[in-house]
Formats: sequence, C-alpha cells, structure tokens
Amino acid sequence: MEISHHRILRFPGKITFPQLKRLQNSLKKNSLNLLNYIKSLGYRNTIDHYELLKLGIFNQLNFFQLIAGLFILCTCLFQHQFPGWACIVAGMPALINILVLYLNKRYMHQAALIAYFILQPLATSFIFMNSINLGLDLYFILYGILAVFFLKDIGFMIFSICFSMINFFILSVVLKQFIYQLENINNLLYLVNEGVTIVFIFYGLYLIKKENTVYQFSMVDKNNDLQHKNVQIQLQADKIKENASLLEKQTQELTELNALKNKLFSIISHDLKAPMYAMRNFFSEVQQNNMPARELKKMIPGVVNDLNYTTGLMDNLLQWSRAQMQSDAVYPQKVDIGMAIEETVLLLRRQSEAKQISIETNSHEDIYGFMDKDMLNLVLRNLVSNAIKFTPEKGNIKIGVHENCTIVEVYVQDNGTGISPEVLQKINSNGFYSTKGTASESGTGLGLKLCKEFMVRNGGQLYIESKPGEGSTFSFSLPKSR
Repeated sequence: MEISHHRILRFPGKITFPQLKRLQNSLKKNSLNLLNYIKSLGYRNTIDHYELLKLGIFNQLNFFQLIAGLFILCTCLFQHQFPGWACIVAGMPALINILVLYLNKRYMHQAALIAYFILQPLATSFIFMNSINLGLDLYFILYGILAVFFLKDIGFMIFSICFSMINFFILSVVLKQFIYQLENINNLLYLVNEGVTIVFIFYGLYLIKKENTVYQFSMVDKNNDLQHKNVQIQLQADKIKENASLLEKQTQELTELNALKNKLFSIISHDLKAPMYAMRNFFSEVQQNNMPARELKKMIPGVVNDLNYTTGLMDNLLQWSRAQMQSDAVYPQKVDIGMAIEETVLLLRRQSEAKQISIETNSHEDIYGFMDKDMLNLVLRNLVSNAIKFTPEKGNIKIGVHENCTIVEVYVQDNGTGISPEVLQKINSNGFYSTKGTASESGTGLGLKLCKEFMVRNGGQLYIESKPGEGSTFSFSLPKSR
C-alpha cells in the first residue's frame, strides 16, 4: 500500500509532535507573560530604577511563596491526620502573599512591606504555636535575609530581623514537641517543604545578586554615557571658546582695518588731493597769466617737492592695496643688496640735492639677501626718503650693510632732528605718525607701517634707534641668500 509523503496520519486521542511543540511554546509564552505581569505590579514611572528592580524581585518571591503556600495547603488537605482548622492555619501564609501582591498592585508599597515582614512571621509562628510542624522553620531565616535587602528603614529592618530570629529560636529550637508533625506523617513531603524553603533562600539571594549586577552594569553604562556626554560638552565648550576667541580676534582685526581704511580715506581726500590741486592751480596760473620765466623758475622747486611727495604717496598706497588684496603673495628671491641701494639713491638724487644733503653708501659687492625684490625696494625708498625729509640742509646720510653667516643687516643713518621716546613708542605700536620735515615736507606715516609689515612677511625685522637732536638710525634684517 502506497502512502503519500505529504500526508500526516492522525490517530484518535493522540497529539502530534507539531501540536505538542506549539502547546509547549504557548505555555512558555504565557508563563513568561504571567511572570512579567507579576513583576510589574505596582510599577510607576516616578519610582527610581533601582527601586523598580527591588519591587520586581519582591513580587516574584511573593508569587512563588504563594505557589509553595498552596502546595502546603494541599499537603494538609490530602493528609487526613490533619484536622480542618489545621488546614486553615496552614493556608494563612498564602493569604498574606495574596494580600502583599494586592497592596503592591494598588501602589501601597510600604503597606505591602509591613504586611510581609510582620504578618508572614506571625502567620508562620501561629502555625508552630498550634503544634503544627510542616517543615517551615527555615522561613524565619528567609525573612531575616530579605529584610536586609528590602527594608530601607534601619529601625524596621532590625526589628524584623530580631523578630524572625527570636521566633526561629523559640519555635524550632526551644519548642521541639509538636502534635501534628509532618515529618512523622509523610517524611517526603516534610523534606520537600524544607527543600523548597532552602531553594527560596538561595533563589532570593540569586535574584538580589542578579538584579544588583544588572543595576551596576546599567550604572556603569550610564556613567560611561555621562562621561562621553561630558567630553562632548567640554569639546563643544572648547570649540565655543575657540570660536569666541577667533571672533574676538577677527573683531579686533576688523576694527584695525576700519581705522586703517578711515586713515587711508583721509590720506586720499586730503594729503593726495592737496598737492594735486596745488599743481592744477600752478598750471592754470601759467596758462592764464603768461607768467615770466623768472617767476616760473621760483615756483618750480615747490612743484617738484609736491610731485615727489605725491609720487611717493601713490607708490605706497598702491603697494599697500596690493598687499591687502594678496596678503600671502610674497615672492622671495636672491637680490643684490648693493645694487638695490644704488638704485634707491639714484632715484632720490634730486630730492637730496634740493637740500644739499650728501649720501654716503658703504655697501660691499656680492652681498645677496633673500627677499621679495619689490618689497625691498619700497622699504629702502621709504627709509632713505624719510632720512632726507628729517635731515636739515647740508646734512649727511650714511647707508651701509653688515652681514654674518645667516643674516644681512641694512642701515640708514642720518644726523637729522631725531625722534622723541613718545613718538618712537607710537611708531613701534603700529600706529600712524607723521610730522613735517625740516623743509616743511608732508608725510602720512603709511611708509613706515608698510616697511614693518613687509619685513615681517619676509622673515625680517625693522629696528629704530634715535635721540632727539642727534639723528636716527633705521635698520632692517633679512635672511642671507644661500
């Protein structure tokens, strides 16, 4: 006879393996749901996490003691040697367990603790006092152990421990004779009750240890999270502090740039406009009035002086504008220091000859520095021009070079009016300072500011030494070309 492989043979009154497996899974799921429900009796969001763990353990112990109490009640009912009143007395602990669970469900947690640690020892004592020994003497030890863990009030805890231990001593050690002795009636049930009590003791300790371990790990995790958050907060605080510092620095730079902008507008609107108007008026006068050559010759030195000032100022303004737009644009190269000095002296020859100032150069050949060539020329031009401006007629200026293995130092020395300490402090603080020259030459202070900035960009430094009435020495250092 051929049987299909997809067909399951069913016999009346028998359960198949898949059905048994489903039934087992269903019972397991329902048991877990019941246990979770019992543990959650009395839970509230306002209760501390650790207290919730203790409440769950307390509910579990009461639930399992309730099952044990029902087992003890059944023991008395099925053993005909026990009278009916003895069965009622034996069922009292189970009733107290029901009361405790009910009180927890009603959120009366303190009342539940009082009921358990006062009424349970009393009910157990009442069983012994009625000459009934069901093997429950170790329950007193269980009550003492649980009191240490569950009772926060020290006085209540000590009272509960003492009450349980005194009962244990009197009822199980002093009073040893009982009328209804389960050990003599059914030794196996007696040993089961004693064993269940021992299991409760160790199970209670296990639950306490387990929940404490879980709580400790959760606290460690929370502490780690807190430390991580603290690190993040510190990083954010440092970042905010850094941003605040950067913002403050940018604000300061913007303030300085704004002041510089105002100064430049003042230069353009006044210092640059005035000589241009003077030259316009001069040429208008020449055109309209047909001035004789003698008068023109008298006016030409003033015009040349204005032109020198204007061209120098325009050159400085253009260099400064380029420096601001290309703040990092520095092109250092090998430059001949002696040739740069000679070119500068030649460029300013007419300006020095107008005041009959002699310029002496003391620059050796084959001395090379490493610097942006345009910036070097501007620095030399401004320093020599300043020296001419503040040196009286028939004075002298010395320009020279010192070198060592790594640095080249260039100096411009005059025997002019000198600089007072107060003015020197203003110049060194990066401020604008200008005064009239010995021949009433105008100035803006922009030239020295550019000199200092360009030297810093090229890895050098500008130095000023001066005494009022004795002259000044302006020098700068720059890297030597290799």
